[in-house]
Parts: sequence; C-alpha cells; structure tokens
Amino acid sequence: MASEIALPQGSTASLAPDAGTPAWRRPWALAAWAALALVAFWAATGTTPTAFVHLWRWLPALLRGLLANIEISVLAMALGTLAGLLVGALSLSPLRVLRVVTHWYVQVFRNAPVLVLIYFTTYVFPFELHLVSWTLPFPDWIKVVLGLALPASANVAEIFRGAIQSIPSAQWEAAQSLAFRRSEIFRLIVLPQCLRRMLPPWMNLYASITMSTALASLVGVHDVVDTAQIASNTVARTDFTILVYFTLLGLFFACCHPIARATRALERRHDRH
Repeated sequence: MASEIALPQGSTASLAPDAGTPAWRRPWALAAWAALALVAFWAATGTTPTAFVHLWRWLPALLRGLLANIEISVLAMALGTLAGLLVGALSLSPLRVLRVVTHWYVQVFRNAPVLVLIYFTTYVFPFELHLVSWTLPFPDWIKVVLGLALPASANVAEIFRGAIQSIPSAQWEAAQSLAFRRSEIFRLIVLPQCLRRMLPPWMNLYASITMSTALASLVGVHDVVDTAQIASNTVARTDFTILVYFTLLGLFFACCHPIARATRALERRHDRH
C-alpha cells in the first residue's frame, strides 16, 4: 500500500511543521505582523487602551524579572548536569553499595514535588554563613537554584545511565578485540553516541526547569512572577491584571518554545542517522 512505502533518507525533515514555508508567512510571523499593525494603528489614532499603556511602562521590569528566571534555570541545570553525570556514572559501578545509594538518590529526587524541594532548601539551609570572623549572606535565589538542581541531577543521572546502557554490547566487544583500553572505548566510542542521545531529553528537562522557576516567587525571590504581582497590585485594574498574566505566559512561551523546536529538530536528525 502507498502508506507502507518507505520514505527516502532525509525526507523526514519535510514532515516538520512549516517546512518549506517562507519565514514571513509562518503563523508566528503573521501574528507578529498583526500585532505591529495594531500597535501602529493605536499610536497613529491615539486610541491605545489604558491597560496596554500600563503594560508598556512595566515591560522593562518584567524583562528584568525574566532575566532572573533565566539565570536561575541556567545555574540549576549546570549544577544538576554536573551532579547528574557523577551520579549516573556511579550508578554503573560494579560496587553494589554505590548502585543502591545512587538508585535511592534518583528515586527520591525524581519523585519529589519541585515546590517541596524549593521549600526544603529554603528553610534547611541557613540565611547566613559564618566563616571564622566573616558573615556571608546565603540569598534565597541560591537556595532556589539548589532546590531545582536536585531533581535536575536525578533526571540527568537517569538520562546518562539510559544512554550508556543503550549502546549495544557488541560495540564494546569489537573495540576490545581491536585492543582499545576501557577508557578509550568510553571516550572515543561510547560518549560521542551518548551525547547525541542525551541532548534531546536534556533540552526537554531544561525547558521544564525553566518553567519551574516560576515557583521562586513563593520564597521571596524577585523574579518575573513577583514583578507581575507587584504590577497588578500597583495598577489595580482587572483588565491590566489579565493582560499582565497573558504577557507572563507569552514570556515563558518565548523562552521554552524555541527549546522544544530545537529538541524536535535534534530528534528528527537522530532518527535519520
């Protein structure tokens, strides 16, 4: 049947949304053009709604708050990735004790609610560190970074372990027959393949961590959600409150949607190879 005919190699890319469509005719571009036309009309006629006037004034503060969320997500993923690679490597150890410890580490932090972990790191760690005669502040945003790094590390550990175990054992045996040392097999043969397999789920995890940074405002971190709440309470208009939270959704979408598209592109490329 026609549906069973195999597609030629490389044709998977043509199945991507908007493939072959000029950039200016894609939905997001058309929406942007429509928004620009609407703003130009309001500016020319002097009929800009009051809620949008207030939003324009608060937009720089919202963008600065979003930058705080991005910084937290980047630091949390960096710490989580480093810790996760270590935990994932230990989970493959021949020592049973290490495997048991890493197994329970992964199970605990993968299945714990992110909000609980953020509250845990916020109230377990001190607000100040006393080192000899110095007193160093331990700000809340660092505690949020640690709270997000814990589940990130557990998920990265599982991603790494799964990628390692997905490499066929025949490749190890063939490399050993060619007199490769175990470290050389791991560095030259296994890791390059693991990196390609780990990247899409790692990017999905980063998008999830980025969205979870919205919880930072609950423990006193001045981020984009906290800025939106301040703006809403200051302006005290229902139409502005609705608009500012729609803007909040749009800002997070603008951060996470490109990651999702890049992840799908990497998955399609991996399928072709």
